[in-house]
Formats: sequence, C-alpha cells, structure tokens
Amino acid sequence: MDGKYYSIPREELGKDAKIPLQILADKEALFRVMADGMTDEIIRNNNAGKRTVMILPVGPIGQYPLFVKTVNEKRISLKDVWFINMDEYLNDDGTYIAIDNKLSFRGFMDRTVYTKIDPELVMPEAQRVFPDPEDPGRILRLIEELGGVDVCFGGIGINGHVAFNEADPDMSAGEYAKTVTRVLPVSRETRTVNAIGDLGGAVDMMPNLCITVGMREILSAKKIRLGVFRDWHRAVVRRAAYGEMTGAFPVSLLQQHEDVCIFMTQSVAESAL
Repeated sequence: MDGKYYSIPREELGKDAKIPLQILADKEALFRVMADGMTDEIIRNNNAGKRTVMILPVGPIGQYPLFVKTVNEKRISLKDVWFINMDEYLNDDGTYIAIDNKLSFRGFMDRTVYTKIDPELVMPEAQRVFPDPEDPGRILRLIEELGGVDVCFGGIGINGHVAFNEADPDMSAGEYAKTVTRVLPVSRETRTVNAIGDLGGAVDMMPNLCITVGMREILSAKKIRLGVFRDWHRAVVRRAAYGEMTGAFPVSLLQQHEDVCIFMTQSVAESAL
C-alpha cells in the first residue's frame, strides 16, 4: 500500500473519489445534516403512507438531540418507523452488558432518544430493535419482512469498521460483503479509541465482545450516510474513498453501493500527511 491518497489536499478531495464526499463547516452542521436526513425520510414516507426502516449508530450521536427536538416541535409521528441499531457491547459470556452501564448503546438510545420523544409520537418498543446475541439471524429476517432498509446512518472507525464490522485482512471483499449479524471480538484499536472517548483511556475496562449487524444488512440499505469529524478521520476518509476495496478496511466495501455519501467537517478535509 503506497498511501499516496493520504496526501490529497483539501481542494482536491472528492475528485475521482470512489465514494462521494461532502464537506461541511463543522460538527454542528454535520449533525444537523444527519438529523434532517432522518426526519426528512420519515416525513416523506409518512406522507406516502409507507413505513420507514433505518439502521442507526451510537456514534456519531450529536444528531439525536436535534432529531428529537424536530420530531417534538413538528409533531412527526414515528408510529410506523422502525429503528434498527447497529450494535451493542457484550459481556465475556456473550450476554448484553447491563442497560445502565454507561457504555450500553441500548441505554443511550433509551435515555437520549426514546424517553425524550413525546409518547404520542414515539414508536412502540417492538420497533426499537437491537441485534440479539441469542438470535443474530433476527435482523436479516426482520429486514426482509419489513421490505428492506430505507437508509443506514453511521460513522467510521479508525480501522475502517462500520458498526462493529472489524478489519479482517483474511477475508476477500466479496466474502466480507456477505457477512451478517454476528458476535465478534472488539479489536484492540477500537477498544483503545473508544476508551479514550468513553472511559478516560481505561482500555482494560472496555468490553471484549460485541454483536453487530453485518455488511450484508448495511449494504442492503437503499441509502447510506456516514458522518466523520475527528482529526484521525482525515486518513480514514481518504483510504475509504480512494483505497482498494478490501476486508482489511471494511468501509471500503461501500464503494460498490449506488447511493452512499460521507459527510465530513472542514477539519477532516485537511490533508492527513
């Protein structure tokens, strides 16, 4: 790998990219675009009498307060909306971490989204879905039953992971694209980066296991929208958009998708090297 793309300057970023890129002013603008993308999709489908199915992350998270505010102010019904969260941390025995654990994505969505939306507007609990380590196949079955995913939102990890689909150089791009919801070990890179943001650097306290939707479910979405805003995303974005499609950098598999975009801040647009 020559890594020449890491030196692409801001003014040339996006030219001949294999994944479309959009540069926004700052984190606030990025979160607003993602929140509006969520509400616009729901309003459009509500008006057409259709359900909305989304795959959603807990990272990035800045879009959720904006989403909640808009839903409550504009009285947007979520009664025919399904939220499928990407992933969750697991204990070493393969069970969910406690919902009151500060790292729990289930706890985050409950505290920050579901309990903040007017009860008259929020979707039923059955439509707030997380992958289940006791029934990983349910996510794919559910997506098929619901008629597909309208849009998948997410971020990108330092090793190119989307959801917790960690880098696997032993898998070809084609093999990796077929992966489905499963239990996986969380890589040392991911545990380290997340420990910095969530636990003050206490890597040894980070969970070792997770459950994640697979690349098959993500790639099945009609639209994919990713948001990145950290300085180390400068390299990640460039490898995603200009590098080879490989299981060693899973986000690169999105190069084959027909409707995908990576949103980034001005800071991320700066050259990595």
